[in-house]
Amino acid sequence: MSTETTVLIFLYMFAEINQLMSTEHSHSHTYSTAERPLVFALILTSIFFLTELIGGIITESLALISDAAHMFTDVTALAISLVAIKIGRRSADLSRTFGYYRFEILAALFNTILLFIVALYIMYEAYQRFSHPAAIHSIGMLSIGFLGLVVNLIAMRLLSAEKEQNINLKSAYLEVWSDMLGSIGVLFAAAIIYFTGWQAVDSVIAVMIGLWILPRTYVLLKESINILLEGVPKEIDFNKLQQAMCQTEGLLDMHELHVWAISSNKISLTAHIVIDPQYEYEIVADALRKLLLLEFKISHTTLQYERSPCLGSGSNCNFHAHHRVRIPTA
Repeated sequence: MSTETTVLIFLYMFAEINQLMSTEHSHSHTYSTAERPLVFALILTSIFFLTELIGGIITESLALISDAAHMFTDVTALAISLVAIKIGRRSADLSRTFGYYRFEILAALFNTILLFIVALYIMYEAYQRFSHPAAIHSIGMLSIGFLGLVVNLIAMRLLSAEKEQNINLKSAYLEVWSDMLGSIGVLFAAAIIYFTGWQAVDSVIAVMIGLWILPRTYVLLKESINILLEGVPKEIDFNKLQQAMCQTEGLLDMHELHVWAISSNKISLTAHIVIDPQYEYEIVADALRKLLLLEFKISHTTLQYERSPCLGSGSNCNFHAHHRVRIPTA
């Protein structure tokens, strides 16, 4: 693909994107409005990923190849977000009573492992090139790096409108934003090579991009594993939630309290609650549900009503004894 052809494709898509953005705000926030920016951003990013990868091989620029690898993670992230929206429409069935939300986490885990391997390979290749530098075509590298920056800016513009209403779009937006920094690094390396002839800067920038990827990979891996282990979501302060629930009037005892997420934005809570006989269960339960929804954004709750603690609640009834909370009487 020549540079002229790539530019024409980008100009055509930019015109289509402007038309999309001018009409999009007149519609309500539905799956379609979340989907359309993702589709355009995915097409645009995929085209440039191939352009940058081929350009990196032709110019022998490791920084370009490194940024192409990072761009590939953007393509994967956008594809995962798009698939997650589509699969999320499927209703639960007899085999999958929670639906298909967990697919998002499995895909994210796969993407994280792939990203980690790519980052390590880039850093290894950079180490090899310090002792055996390659001749780099700085003009081609500069041109492709500039196009990459344009692509990232357009993709960010596409995703910015809905990113606060959709967590998938927000994560995709952050992926593209970080890749924009990689494109700036490629431009910086190309300019130094062109004006000074210092070829090693290409490997230096590649290492810096690799070091930029690895911490993000660790965070992504940690979050994915935490969800798969049904750990407490990172946005929930368990102690604060527990204390807030204990302040509910009419609640005498609470145990078997569990908070977990099916996917990144589907939080669930279960608990056994002992109600004072002087209070109606429905009143106390409604107060707890309102508290969880308004303060912690938890709408999927299951509260098991008890007039006295269930048998063995001191140990056998709980996965962990510290989940048992006694509410002090006034």
